[in-house]
Amino acid sequence: MATDASALLSILVNSYTGSLISVSNTVGIAVEFLKSEISPGINAPGSKVAALIGIVGSKMHSTASLMADMQAFEAYVSAFTGGMIKADTDDPMAMSVLGEFTNMISGQALIKANISGLDITPPQMLSGENIKAIPPHKGDVKSFTLPFKIKANGGKVFLILSVHGNQRS
Repeated sequence: MATDASALLSILVNSYTGSLISVSNTVGIAVEFLKSEISPGINAPGSKVAALIGIVGSKMHSTASLMADMQAFEAYVSAFTGGMIKADTDDPMAMSVLGEFTNMISGQALIKANISGLDITPPQMLSGENIKAIPPHKGDVKSFTLPFKIKANGGKVFLILSVHGNQRS
Protein backbone atom coordinates (compact mmCIF):
# COMPACT_ATOMS: atom_id res chain seq x y z
CA MET A 1 0.00 0.00 0.00
CA ALA A 2 1.27 3.48 -0.82
CA THR A 3 2.49 5.41 2.18
CA ASP A 4 3.37 8.89 0.97
CA ALA A 5 1.54 11.76 -0.68
CA SER A 6 3.27 11.28 -4.04
CA ALA A 7 2.33 7.61 -4.32
CA LEU A 8 -1.27 8.28 -3.26
CA LEU A 9 -1.53 11.15 -5.72
CA SER A 10 -0.37 8.82 -8.49
CA ILE A 11 -3.06 6.27 -7.58
CA LEU A 12 -5.73 9.00 -7.46
CA VAL A 13 -4.61 10.56 -10.76
CA ASN A 14 -4.96 7.24 -12.56
CA SER A 15 -8.27 6.26 -11.00
CA TYR A 16 -9.86 9.71 -11.41
CA THR A 17 -8.71 10.05 -15.02
CA GLY A 18 -10.30 6.76 -16.01
CA SER A 19 -13.43 7.55 -14.02
CA LEU A 20 -14.00 10.97 -15.62
CA ILE A 21 -13.73 9.41 -19.07
CA SER A 22 -15.99 6.49 -18.11
CA VAL A 23 -18.72 8.62 -16.51
CA SER A 24 -18.62 11.07 -19.41
CA ASN A 25 -19.08 8.21 -21.87
CA THR A 26 -21.96 6.84 -19.78
CA VAL A 27 -23.88 10.12 -20.19
CA GLY A 28 -23.03 10.34 -23.90
CA ILE A 29 -20.14 12.79 -23.86
CA ALA A 30 -16.88 11.84 -25.54
CA VAL A 31 -13.88 13.48 -23.90
CA GLU A 32 -10.22 13.56 -24.77
CA PHE A 33 -7.63 13.49 -21.99
CA LEU A 34 -5.09 16.21 -22.82
CA LYS A 35 -2.11 14.33 -21.42
CA SER A 36 0.44 16.80 -22.79
CA GLU A 37 -1.26 19.63 -20.84
CA ILE A 38 -1.08 18.02 -17.37
CA SER A 39 0.40 20.51 -14.97
CA PRO A 40 1.53 20.53 -11.37
CA GLY A 41 -0.48 22.84 -9.17
CA ILE A 42 -3.79 24.35 -10.21
CA ASN A 43 -4.29 25.57 -13.76
CA ALA A 44 -7.89 25.81 -15.01
CA PRO A 45 -8.15 28.88 -17.27
CA GLY A 46 -11.62 29.97 -18.36
CA SER A 47 -13.41 28.04 -15.63
CA LYS A 48 -16.92 29.31 -14.82
CA VAL A 49 -18.19 26.55 -12.51
CA ALA A 50 -16.58 24.21 -10.01
CA ALA A 51 -17.41 21.38 -7.64
CA LEU A 52 -15.10 20.55 -4.75
CA ILE A 53 -15.20 17.21 -2.93
CA GLY A 54 -13.12 16.16 0.04
CA ILE A 55 -11.59 12.70 0.13
CA VAL A 56 -11.24 11.75 3.78
CA GLY A 57 -10.16 8.79 5.85
CA SER A 58 -7.72 7.73 8.51
CA LYS A 59 -4.95 7.37 5.93
CA MET A 60 -5.37 10.57 3.94
CA HIS A 61 -6.93 13.98 3.47
CA SER A 62 -7.31 15.07 -0.14
CA THR A 63 -9.55 17.07 -2.43
CA ALA A 64 -10.89 16.57 -5.92
CA SER A 65 -12.08 19.66 -7.75
CA LEU A 66 -13.87 19.60 -11.06
CA MET A 67 -13.76 22.92 -12.91
CA ALA A 68 -15.39 23.60 -16.27
CA ASP A 69 -15.71 26.35 -18.83
CA MET A 70 -19.17 27.35 -20.02
CA GLN A 71 -19.12 25.07 -23.09
CA ALA A 72 -18.36 22.03 -20.96
CA PHE A 73 -20.97 23.05 -18.36
CA GLU A 74 -23.58 23.38 -21.11
CA ALA A 75 -22.70 19.95 -22.52
CA TYR A 76 -22.97 18.17 -19.17
CA VAL A 77 -26.19 19.93 -18.10
CA SER A 78 -27.78 19.01 -21.43
CA ALA A 79 -26.56 15.39 -21.23
CA PHE A 80 -27.65 14.87 -17.64
CA THR A 81 -31.08 16.48 -18.07
CA GLY A 82 -31.91 15.43 -21.61
CA GLY A 83 -31.85 19.09 -22.64
CA MET A 84 -34.66 19.96 -20.21
CA ILE A 85 -32.58 22.42 -18.15
CA LYS A 86 -30.55 25.34 -19.45
CA ALA A 87 -26.95 25.66 -18.22
CA ASP A 88 -27.34 28.69 -15.97
CA THR A 89 -24.84 29.30 -13.18
CA ASP A 90 -27.60 30.99 -11.15
CA ASP A 91 -29.88 27.92 -11.35
CA PRO A 92 -29.36 25.48 -8.46
CA MET A 93 -30.70 22.59 -10.55
CA ALA A 94 -28.18 23.24 -13.32
CA MET A 95 -25.37 23.61 -10.80
CA SER A 96 -26.37 20.35 -9.11
CA VAL A 97 -25.47 18.54 -12.36
CA LEU A 98 -21.81 19.38 -11.80
CA GLY A 99 -22.05 18.17 -8.21
CA GLU A 100 -23.64 14.88 -9.25
CA PHE A 101 -21.08 14.43 -12.02
CA THR A 102 -18.28 14.95 -9.48
CA ASN A 103 -19.95 12.50 -7.05
CA MET A 104 -20.19 9.85 -9.78
CA ILE A 105 -16.55 10.32 -10.80
CA SER A 106 -15.35 10.24 -7.18
CA GLY A 107 -17.34 7.12 -6.29
CA GLN A 108 -16.02 5.23 -9.28
CA ALA A 109 -12.47 6.50 -8.72
CA LEU A 110 -12.37 5.41 -5.08
CA ILE A 111 -13.56 1.93 -6.05
CA LYS A 112 -10.78 1.78 -8.67
CA ALA A 113 -8.15 3.15 -6.26
CA ASN A 114 -8.99 0.39 -3.77
CA ILE A 115 -7.74 2.30 -0.73
CA SER A 116 -9.74 1.11 2.26
CA GLY A 117 -11.36 3.54 4.68
CA LEU A 118 -11.85 6.45 2.30
CA ASP A 119 -15.05 8.42 1.88
CA ILE A 120 -16.10 11.59 0.08
CA THR A 121 -17.78 14.70 1.39
CA PRO A 122 -20.79 16.31 -0.29
CA PRO A 123 -19.72 18.66 -3.10
CA GLN A 124 -19.38 22.40 -2.64
CA MET A 125 -20.49 24.32 -5.73
CA LEU A 126 -18.87 27.51 -7.01
CA SER A 127 -19.48 29.77 -10.00
CA GLY A 128 -17.96 32.96 -11.33
CA GLU A 129 -15.53 34.36 -13.86
CA ASN A 130 -12.21 32.51 -14.19
CA ILE A 131 -12.48 30.60 -10.92
CA LYS A 132 -9.12 30.02 -9.32
CA ALA A 133 -8.21 27.73 -6.47
CA ILE A 134 -5.48 28.98 -4.21
CA PRO A 135 -3.51 26.07 -2.75
CA PRO A 136 -2.17 26.44 0.78
CA HIS A 137 1.43 27.57 0.94
CA LYS A 138 2.59 24.33 2.47
CA GLY A 139 5.26 22.05 1.10
CA ASP A 140 3.24 18.97 1.99
CA VAL A 141 0.36 19.68 -0.44
CA LYS A 142 0.81 18.09 -3.86
CA SER A 143 -1.66 19.08 -6.59
CA PHE A 144 -2.06 18.26 -10.27
CA THR A 145 -4.41 19.58 -12.93
CA LEU A 146 -5.71 17.04 -15.42
CA PRO A 147 -7.30 18.74 -18.46
CA PHE A 148 -9.97 17.17 -20.68
CA LYS A 149 -11.58 18.45 -23.88
CA ILE A 150 -15.11 17.64 -24.96
CA LYS A 151 -14.84 16.35 -28.51
CA ALA A 152 -18.23 17.65 -29.70
CA ASN A 153 -17.93 21.31 -28.68
CA GLY A 154 -14.33 21.91 -27.56
CA GLY A 155 -15.34 22.71 -23.97
CA LYS A 156 -12.76 22.07 -21.28
CA VAL A 157 -13.06 20.29 -17.96
CA PHE A 158 -10.25 20.37 -15.43
CA LEU A 159 -9.84 17.80 -12.71
CA ILE A 160 -7.62 19.05 -9.89
CA LEU A 161 -6.40 16.51 -7.37
CA SER A 162 -4.61 17.50 -4.18
CA VAL A 163 -3.13 15.27 -1.51
CA HIS A 164 -2.42 16.97 1.79
CA GLY A 165 0.52 15.96 3.93
CA ASN A 166 2.48 12.77 4.39
CA GLN A 167 0.11 9.85 4.50
CA ARG A 168 0.36 6.92 6.89
CA SER A 169 -0.34 3.30 6.12
